[in-house]
Amino acid sequence: MKKAILSLLVAASVTGSISAQEHVEYVTIVKPEFRDQMMFGLKAGANYSNVYDAQGEEFRADAKFGFAAGAFLAIPLGKFLGVQPEILYSQKGFHATGNILGNPYEFTRTTNYIDVPVFLALKPAEFLTVLAGPQYSYLMKQKDVFTSPIVNTAQETEFKNDNIRKNTVSLAGGIDVNVQHVVISARAGWDFTNNNGNGTSSTPRYKNTWLQATIGFRF
Repeated sequence: MKKAILSLLVAASVTGSISAQEHVEYVTIVKPEFRDQMMFGLKAGANYSNVYDAQGEEFRADAKFGFAAGAFLAIPLGKFLGVQPEILYSQKGFHATGNILGNPYEFTRTTNYIDVPVFLALKPAEFLTVLAGPQYSYLMKQKDVFTSPIVNTAQETEFKNDNIRKNTVSLAGGIDVNVQHVVISARAGWDFTNNNGNGTSSTPRYKNTWLQATIGFRF
């Protein structure tokens, strides 16, 4: 009788251990892997932008901050590769100072774009995504503010770009740091060409350059 009871206790202990082990293995298997999933996200942050003279003549300007916000879609092409298109409202521009006829002046330009980058995404780890690709920028509005002891002016222009080939093509890249559903992003970009209305491409004399930092949430 004692041997039978002992055998039952041993069998129950072994069965319980196997069940616990199977439970642990199951939890490990169903752990979510975001690299394999299509994800939609929203993000917001700031640009730190400037311009430079593409023709190499002496031109000095100071960078300025602007707002940036938009949405992105992460499309997996396997575990380690993907495509990530984005659409953002993006403020760029610059701040400059100088002298005219011995009088100091300040000039600030703020440009408002719709930026549409299409990134190739390299995902070496779940927490890190490396991105690079072309960006199309649609100029919506520009505001120039000029101040001096003699005259102060502010001019704002809205653009109706009915021909999409009139806008700017850029190169951009950066990284995403992924913490579960939170995404912390850093980007850098610069104008490459602008497309004229007749379909030909040219290099703009004054190119935008920018750094961008955003925080977002992906679903």
